[in-house]
Amino acid sequence: MIIETANNTLSLADAYIDIHCHQTGSQQTVEMISLATQDFDGTATRHGFYSLGLHPWHLDEENAETALMKISSASQDPQLLAIGECGLDKAIATPLAMQIPAFIGQIKLANQLGKPLIIHCVRAFNELIQIKKSTPNIQTPWVIHGFNGNPALAEQLLRHGVYLSFGAALLNPRSHAGEALRCTPTDRLFLETDTANVSIDAIYAAAAKMLDLDIATLRQQILSNFKRVFLHD
Repeated sequence: MIIETANNTLSLADAYIDIHCHQTGSQQTVEMISLATQDFDGTATRHGFYSLGLHPWHLDEENAETALMKISSASQDPQLLAIGECGLDKAIATPLAMQIPAFIGQIKLANQLGKPLIIHCVRAFNELIQIKKSTPNIQTPWVIHGFNGNPALAEQLLRHGVYLSFGAALLNPRSHAGEALRCTPTDRLFLETDTANVSIDAIYAAAAKMLDLDIATLRQQILSNFKRVFLHD
């Protein structure tokens, strides 16, 4: 499969997959750029895949109804692969009572559109799991981005069918991310750069070493996951 990226065209099979980033990286990377609804111009020309969502940090900049309308309007664009990042964050001043309705609105829209969710979650995993359990008929995959929790939390989320995406925390020996990665089945795994000043191939190299896999095998597995979750292949 040949695709157009922000940098060039390349074969999906030959690329590193970065499922969550905020800037373009190397020419051998297929990236999903994370776009915020409050900055989104539906008429702009985009090259490459992207996600679109209302982040809990930005609830004071745009209301959820406007954000949902923008996402819905963009949903026919084949380059829009996911909704998000969206989610819950207890480390900010915005109360959960405001965050939860915006998150649930995006959950329901993602389900309606058949697109996965890229989820930001900080100190609110109990609430996240409760929302997942109490929201009926969720069909679309959930991907927790930038996961750096401990193995017990990873296993709890995996039991609820969630995918985990790991990033630069894998390069930090003080993080629990490496331990959590080792208990994550490879068919539920993604890798990302997010905002870190690090290349995706460095994250692949760290993950492959922790999983005792060669990089080619890891790339093939994440490609398979990407095609299944985001390309419905």
